[in-house]
Amino acid sequence: MVTLTADVVVVGAGVIGSSTALELARAGLQVVVVDRLNGPGQGSTSASSAVVRFNYSTFPGVAASWEAKHCWAAWPDHLRFVDQAGMARFCRTGMVFLDVDVAPKERIVPLFDRAGVAYEVWSPSVLAERVPGLDTGRFWPPKRLDDETFWAEPTERLGALWTPDAGYVDDPMLAAVNLANAARHAGARFVFKSQVTGIRRSGGRVAGVDLADGERVDAPIVVNVAGPWSSAFNEMAGVGDDFTITTRPMRQEVHFVTAPPEFDHDDQPGPVIADLDLGTYMRGAPDNGFYVGGTEPECDQMQWLDDPDQAGLDPTKALFEAQVTRAARRFGDLGVPPRPRGIAGVYDVATDWSPIYDRTSLDGFYVAIGTSGNQFKNAPVAGRFMAQIITAVENGHDHDAHPVRYQGEHTGLTVDLGAFSRRRPVNPDSSGTVMG
Repeated sequence: MVTLTADVVVVGAGVIGSSTALELARAGLQVVVVDRLNGPGQGSTSASSAVVRFNYSTFPGVAASWEAKHCWAAWPDHLRFVDQAGMARFCRTGMVFLDVDVAPKERIVPLFDRAGVAYEVWSPSVLAERVPGLDTGRFWPPKRLDDETFWAEPTERLGALWTPDAGYVDDPMLAAVNLANAARHAGARFVFKSQVTGIRRSGGRVAGVDLADGERVDAPIVVNVAGPWSSAFNEMAGVGDDFTITTRPMRQEVHFVTAPPEFDHDDQPGPVIADLDLGTYMRGAPDNGFYVGGTEPECDQMQWLDDPDQAGLDPTKALFEAQVTRAARRFGDLGVPPRPRGIAGVYDVATDWSPIYDRTSLDGFYVAIGTSGNQFKNAPVAGRFMAQIITAVENGHDHDAHPVRYQGEHTGLTVDLGAFSRRRPVNPDSSGTVMG
């Protein structure tokens, strides 16, 4: 039996796990990262639309995303490393968040003011002028294609909330590779194609993990960043009884089509569009591409999974037609091709679509879970959150009673990390969607 020894085992090498490994290695710890796949970012990260936005229902969510944006905008400085594999790039396109009752701007704007996020409130006429080809009609609520009212003409018009500093990262998997290679540069070791089969304990705390190939990693700290396998990993560790927030795996699809005419205009890429009114979001892509994803409208059945490994990873015709046709309701010149094209993946979704960054009842066992769908953008700071929580708790701090507070390097904003506690109440202001 081969035994590796480390200070920390990070289970999961997606964008959040790789960021956590980087920050722990920078803190001077010996880090081993274990992942069942072939390389960094090949799970949920690879199915991310990689949108960088600031619209959250809580101040900690807004503050975290605003701080993270500055990290993406200065990516080589954040990594302290230039990756020979290439560097992910932040594309600043701005974001249009269409008015919708489930996430009213009256709730978000005060958070933007507090955090210092730049924004503009657009009337329907300004929205139509600034985004050519966009129909400003109010279609609420989102409907199935077979609903006889789906094609009904709108009787009201929508405005929007505009954030000019939003955008997207051009290659989410490459971003995870960058973080993993920076972590390696800082001393972390990665073990791929290796599945955790057991949790080891000693003296009332975690002592490492057993792997499927007969190897094991001895370490007094284990961090669960296993994405859609995180709930099963928690069960293996015997933790979760004191969680008020749970996580479940969910299958998701993001579809790819040709952008509508005029979406990219005046040599400027089109903005990210958050359209909860129709139940979609959209963003541009290189070479006149256009990504369309869903925002979990109530009219659609959620694809919850018992076993993430059973998820089909090819886009389906029914969901492709539903999501792209909704987008075509907003952009009347958008074509709906006969064959689906896009990506499918499995997300790790928390009860209120807000992550859990925390310790657990098992000493030495930490979690960064429930992150899929709305935390890619926060990956640079999520690793710092975890490193600060772990360092504090391992030095005797009671994070449950007195939550650790993180101060942003770029913005100076303070984030109360108790907002991401496993024991927090369910956020009553959550949109109940990927928007958080």
